[in-house]
Amino acid sequence: MLEVKNPWNQDVLRTLPMHSSKDVERTIARAHGLFEDRSQWLPAYERVAILERVVELMQAEVEALTLLASSEGGKPYADSKVEVLRAINGVKLAIEHIPQMAGEQIPMGHTESSANRWAFTQREPIGVVSSISAFNHPLNLIIHQTIPAIAVGTPVIIKPALTTPLSCLRFVEILHEAGLPDGWCQALVCGNEEAEQLVVDDRIHFLSFIGSAAVGWTLRSKLAPGARCALEHGGAAPVIVDASSDTTAVVDSLLKGGFYHAGQVCVSVQRVYVHESGCAALAERLAEGAKALVVGDPADPKTEVGPLILPREVDRVADWVDAARAAGGQVLCGGKKLSDTCYAPTVILDPPEDQDVSRKEIFGPVVCVYSYSEKADAIARANALPFAFQASVFTNDLNDALDTSQKLDATAVMINDHTAFRVDWMPFGGRNASGLGLGGIQYSMHDMTREKMLVIKSAVL
Repeated sequence: MLEVKNPWNQDVLRTLPMHSSKDVERTIARAHGLFEDRSQWLPAYERVAILERVVELMQAEVEALTLLASSEGGKPYADSKVEVLRAINGVKLAIEHIPQMAGEQIPMGHTESSANRWAFTQREPIGVVSSISAFNHPLNLIIHQTIPAIAVGTPVIIKPALTTPLSCLRFVEILHEAGLPDGWCQALVCGNEEAEQLVVDDRIHFLSFIGSAAVGWTLRSKLAPGARCALEHGGAAPVIVDASSDTTAVVDSLLKGGFYHAGQVCVSVQRVYVHESGCAALAERLAEGAKALVVGDPADPKTEVGPLILPREVDRVADWVDAARAAGGQVLCGGKKLSDTCYAPTVILDPPEDQDVSRKEIFGPVVCVYSYSEKADAIARANALPFAFQASVFTNDLNDALDTSQKLDATAVMINDHTAFRVDWMPFGGRNASGLGLGGIQYSMHDMTREKMLVIKSAVL
């Protein structure tokens, strides 16, 4: 049995049975059977109608979904409500893009051999989609890993994080309440060994994975021949701030981007490179802002920073910060455990580059600030890690913004905004060690289909 706990106070929210290897096999077989029997495929108009009802059902229980996500994930109430509203919008986006999953006409007749032929492509569902999710957005990640598959008409199996399965299970119930036939979206609460079946089985055609790079790349190596995948791993998002920037605006933005969800976001602000003329002052102002953040129970609407997902993560962050301090980094604020479940928002000035806080994804409420004298040096340091996800540039010089953004190794560069900005219709994903492929509702819909060409020969064309 699995105990799902509130990360704030460790209260048991619910006890769930764990699915076995046999359960996983039955789930895959059911999904594969649906895909193989085209008479059971759902036409586009039915998918649209189902998803429209999903939107109605979710809108009717925004408050309940918010409280559920917050209680199991530890994200503050206000941010969890934003997540739920984003999730609803994600379903709407899928509805809008269903008619756009179309092919194209292929020109014929330009050579003698292609005369009297008409050719076009169409997009078909790829096959069974296996989605393995993460804890930090317990509803919206589930949306991004199931709704695109349902929208294009392919069966999907979703395995939520064991720390946050409740939002996923409720969402699958909502899908069925909206009229989605059994088998088209199935949830599995299982361990890593059982979950590996969702990767290695040759009936799986597409893997959507959100989690650590070490696990993601290992799973990719085990996919059956021909299976495709999208991998979303973590990062250590860099920010470059030049001397022309508005310090107040920068600090306000970095506070949100660095401490949102206690830093447990794959594109959280982590490494901030500030021109030496204003580095110390900006770091001090950032520390003042971090000290003022309200840390506490995520159910309290006043809370701005909640707990980390597990007590062992609090211990890990504490160890990394202590090591950075011992190596010469200046801890300007925080730098301590507030409880077994919460760590104080922390700002570290110039921690050595060889420390974990400088070279690994922190995934906690810690922001590191470094000084630089030459922009080229800041860019080189920002690009020095194997991770490459989203990055930011703060400057009032347009030429500098364009030049620096071109030189940063990132899939997206935010100009005068923090690295954690995202809307659900934009392409989103990492490069290098940070992942493979791009998420975003319509991008995932495209990935979960494949192209087929038809060539018609006729004497009358």
